[in-house]
Amino acid sequence: MAKSATKKGVLERISGGAAAFMQKFLPDAFLFAVVLTVIVFVAGMLATGQGPLAMLNHWGKGVWGLLAFSMQMVLVLVTGHVLALAPPFKKLLVKLAGIPKTPFQGIALVTIVSFVACILNWGFGLVIGAIYAKEIAKKLKGIDYRLLIASAYAGFVWWHAGFSGSIPLSISTQPAAGAAIANTGGTMTQAAAISETLFSPTNLFIILVTLVVLPIITTLMHPKNEADVISIDPSLLEEEEAPKVTKEQIAAMSPAEKLENLPIINLALGAMGVVYIVLYFSGLASFNLDLNIVNFIFLIAGVILHWTPRSLLNAVGEAAKGAGGIVLQFPLYAGIQAMMVGGNADGVSLASVISSFFVSISTVKTLPFFTFISAGIVNFFVPSGGGQWAVQGPVMLPAAQELGVELPKVAMSIAYGDSWTNMIQPFWALPALGIAKLGARDIMGYTLIVLIVTGIIAALGLLLF
Repeated sequence: MAKSATKKGVLERISGGAAAFMQKFLPDAFLFAVVLTVIVFVAGMLATGQGPLAMLNHWGKGVWGLLAFSMQMVLVLVTGHVLALAPPFKKLLVKLAGIPKTPFQGIALVTIVSFVACILNWGFGLVIGAIYAKEIAKKLKGIDYRLLIASAYAGFVWWHAGFSGSIPLSISTQPAAGAAIANTGGTMTQAAAISETLFSPTNLFIILVTLVVLPIITTLMHPKNEADVISIDPSLLEEEEAPKVTKEQIAAMSPAEKLENLPIINLALGAMGVVYIVLYFSGLASFNLDLNIVNFIFLIAGVILHWTPRSLLNAVGEAAKGAGGIVLQFPLYAGIQAMMVGGNADGVSLASVISSFFVSISTVKTLPFFTFISAGIVNFFVPSGGGQWAVQGPVMLPAAQELGVELPKVAMSIAYGDSWTNMIQPFWALPALGIAKLGARDIMGYTLIVLIVTGIIAALGLLLF
């Protein structure tokens, strides 16, 4: 008897099972954050000997610790989405979305675009990947929408090993390294060159192997049988576009309404923004594309491409609808982070207890690997890269110095772990999910497979080199 042409592959069966499991048992991202809050509250008391009132105090004081970052993430979502709604940019996306001709090509291309963009700058990649995936879903029939968005998010897996990674950037310049040194017991006496971090053999191995393997993995997860594909009606992804205003309509408008439809306002504001962007980059000693300037570029591009204030305001109103998850959940994660790093009278915190355990079982050969694993665990509860560096640096770097392990390699191991478990942590996925109009449970089954595969790649890189 001939085998069916649509027989499921091993990876397709595994990912399908994982997706079904997550759909059934993974709670909403808000409830996930609540569960983590309870876990850390109890674990903090058990590990550090602090009472419930002490842990509650850490939590309450820390709730607004990510307030500035929360606003940055809201702007990542809104400004990126506003740019995608601009007619000229939308036309470009539609053309690019026409490149893949099959679902497998669509999944592979989204994975590659997202991964490369996140290596260049994580904020840019996180938004562009989701927007590009959404446009492909509008044009390409028979593509699994959940896997498509998961593939866009999968590109985020090694953002901290790229050019916007906070840890490699902070230890590559002397002023920034000075702040890190103060938090690490003075173990790093000089800045680490980019050649020791981003362009090290370990980092290049992890990045290049992932770039080759990841698109293969995501395409293999796509259902071969059309009956198993969870597609989406393209009409559900369309945002309302403001109708073009005719000259007759403008003539009948009130003075205030005429101002709202006057292009010169957007052009003047856009010109100011462009001049500042040029001044910003011309005044830098080295290229630094941080989150603020990325948001600013998206904002100014949206202002210019929307042409009139009314078109811009309509787009912002539409884009802001997806920001609710960030507004509600980021304060909870700030509270979780505060409980993780909140120490007892001796300065012992839950995060330091976890890190110290992995140090105690490490050797010269395995310290980078166990640092990576411990950072992956801590990342569940301390989602800020800078926050995680401040927590784990004081534990891991002295251990590396004592064992004779290269300090930049251990620092990068923290960076890898910090970004790796984002694949099963909804915190960073919220902007992409807001754009895609999906929930965390829709993609986490697929990104769990990505977590396993990329974890193996990182382990090989850390143990081989």
